[in-house]
Amino acid sequence: MATASPRAISTTPRHAAVVRITHWLTVLAFLALLITGAEILISHPRFYWGESGNANMRPLFSLPLPTSRPWVNNGFGTAMPDGNGWGRYLHFEAAWVVALTGLVYVLWGVWRGHFKNNLTPERGERSAGALWRVITKSLRGGRAADDEAHSYNALQRATYLVVIFVLFPMVIWTGLAMSPSFTSAVPAAASLLGGRQSARTLHFVITLLLVGFFGVHVAMIALAGFWKRTRAMITGRARTAKEDA
Repeated sequence: MATASPRAISTTPRHAAVVRITHWLTVLAFLALLITGAEILISHPRFYWGESGNANMRPLFSLPLPTSRPWVNNGFGTAMPDGNGWGRYLHFEAAWVVALTGLVYVLWGVWRGHFKNNLTPERGERSAGALWRVITKSLRGGRAADDEAHSYNALQRATYLVVIFVLFPMVIWTGLAMSPSFTSAVPAAASLLGGRQSARTLHFVITLLLVGFFGVHVAMIALAGFWKRTRAMITGRARTAKEDA
């Protein structure tokens, strides 16, 4: 029986175990948050600004969706099944998974220098021109070069930092600001955002940004080689074209 050559089976380290575990836990929890968030949303797909909001008030904007609450008139004659109860419960549980997983990842990343070494753009990558070159290269399509299989480009680094240190903290903050039990203990959590309904509106907008990031992230993985990148995030090691030759 023929055996593979050493070059064919050699691999290069790519992702640490902590990165892989927290990545997949976050993916699962994020999908659970999207499903349960949709169940919560259809109970009242109207958004307000300020501390209070109800079906008798004029919304800041509303989504053209049928609702699960007959007293919320959104222009549809039929009501959706009401999954608000179990949706809120599981949404809360999944949110804790994201928050605790993110905390572990950030503490490990600071301790091991992960953010400084792997996610902070190099000095020559911080200009608008450098980011634009990466964007145009991605739009042209094609598989990534071997060196990009073992590092992030400037656009990826900047985007990941924004997602990790801006969008995820904001979505957690706005989620907590909607909780009466939390805001009774920390009133500033909601007041700094303009009120509980303002927090709900911001929570929805930030969620849309995270969904957009998720979609682009998956598309870029597909362009770079979906199974190759996915395998690297599972095993922690990535093959290069020379190693596969």
